[in-house]
Amino acid sequence: MVELRHSGSSLGSRASSSPMKRDEDASPLIFNDHVLRDDDDDHPRHSFRDRYRSFWSQIYSFFPFLNDDPRFSQHGSRISLLLLVFIAVAGLISFFSILQRLNSPYLCKKDGIVLHCPRVKENPSLWENPVSATTSWKPCAERHDGGMSDLPPENETSGYIFIHAEGGLNQQRIAICNAVAVAKIMNATLILPVLKQDQIWKDQTKFEDIFDVDHFIDYLKDDVRIVREIPGWFTDKSELFTSIRRTVKNIPKYAPAQFYIDNVLPRVKEKKIMALKPFVDRLGYDNVPPEINRLRCRVNYHALKFLPEIEQMANLLVSRMTNRTGSPNPYMALHLRFEKGMVGLSFCDFVGTREEKAKMAEYRQKEWPRRYKNGSHLWQLALQKRKEGRCPLEPGEVAVILRAMGYPKETQIYVASGQVYGGQNRMAPLRNMFPNLVTKEELASKEELASFRKHVTSLAALDFLVCLKSDVFVMTHGGNFAKLIIGARRYMGHRQKSIKPDKGLMSKSFGDPYMGWATFVEDVVVTHQTRTGLPEETFPNYDLWENPLTPCMCKA
Repeated sequence: MVELRHSGSSLGSRASSSPMKRDEDASPLIFNDHVLRDDDDDHPRHSFRDRYRSFWSQIYSFFPFLNDDPRFSQHGSRISLLLLVFIAVAGLISFFSILQRLNSPYLCKKDGIVLHCPRVKENPSLWENPVSATTSWKPCAERHDGGMSDLPPENETSGYIFIHAEGGLNQQRIAICNAVAVAKIMNATLILPVLKQDQIWKDQTKFEDIFDVDHFIDYLKDDVRIVREIPGWFTDKSELFTSIRRTVKNIPKYAPAQFYIDNVLPRVKEKKIMALKPFVDRLGYDNVPPEINRLRCRVNYHALKFLPEIEQMANLLVSRMTNRTGSPNPYMALHLRFEKGMVGLSFCDFVGTREEKAKMAEYRQKEWPRRYKNGSHLWQLALQKRKEGRCPLEPGEVAVILRAMGYPKETQIYVASGQVYGGQNRMAPLRNMFPNLVTKEELASKEELASFRKHVTSLAALDFLVCLKSDVFVMTHGGNFAKLIIGARRYMGHRQKSIKPDKGLMSKSFGDPYMGWATFVEDVVVTHQTRTGLPEETFPNYDLWENPLTPCMCKA
């Protein structure tokens, strides 16, 4: 935990503030300039005349020719004059050299392409993590070509396993990685996973509609046997997921590798082909061998590639984001989780009219009746969740945090979000502080996005890639999308900033009516110095997708 220290002046200002009447500095939403004062009274003060004489006596000692005292020799004056000329020439050379560096372009790389980029005027620390903190680890989960594969032929494996990858795109991605790992654990052949239609997403996307199947199978050919279709000899395909005899349903969440060996493998060997259902989060992290976790990273970061047309469209969006000012500029990607479903499911309280709150209460009672009950306990629950930092950040709160971190009004921001609850009124504070907000719909024409609208997951894939390639990524709430982005950016070298706001601390700060802007800025900056995607050692029950450090990265 980061220890927060407040200056004496800040604490003093709090104590002297009146609840009845406060100045304009009483809210973090108000920006004020502060004057630094020197209050150090511990040292004796000298008169201006004494300091003046001391200063010039030191100057005369270095440059005797400035003094008309006859005690200084002519020889000494000549030496000092030459020294002064030398210093002046050196100073001019340094000045023009610095000026040229500030104004001239420099070479930089973006997606492997060398560009002439103008120097960014903002503080570089806003856009990347310190080099010293990001050079100690390197990715090491990639395939090693030239090695001997010890995989048996398809007809000699333990049998076939088949899964439905449920949920949205990112939940499906995790399920696919886990399916490959489970097939490796049991030495089984994996049938290409089916992306199951989700009741919320209502999408009928197939694996081959999103991912490059050929690359997926070829990249993992030395790790796991993967086939595109259910074997031809298995004639009664309707049995899968419908027949109890062909389905394993008792797999606990975050099961260890040994569970599959003891409980699933015998049934696979007996029946030769089995479906695993359900399969959401059915494999643990710290209770499986390190090489299995490394294989999951190999699938996630190397084997699962989006189709070329998705990659190309995403690169076009990135290019437009990095050239919105007419010349190359950095950009931020903001994953804003404030859709109606997320707000309702959180059971948190948010600013709104009585009518809005009444409608939200009806919505929650309809969608989650068991949690809602009679609604009498929800207010206390909402306060507790906000205190613990378990509520989604509102757009206005995000804006204040980003300004406190030092991001200027001109910052280019790509917003990855569904339809924000509250619409434009809810987005107004964020847009007022950062007017350069854009979405993929604003960066691309309807014609350019038409082919991707056939599948909701294709649009989600575009958001995923634009966020992944951003200079700074900011999440506002948990979820598979954010943790996969943060994990991938860490795997790519930790240099890219991935900001994970401390919502618990922010809740306390926003709720403090006596906190001034300067103190709020200090809290935000100090707290988030270590929440930018820097290397972190893994711990028991860690999330591999957000922090792939130990199993998937090696000491550089």
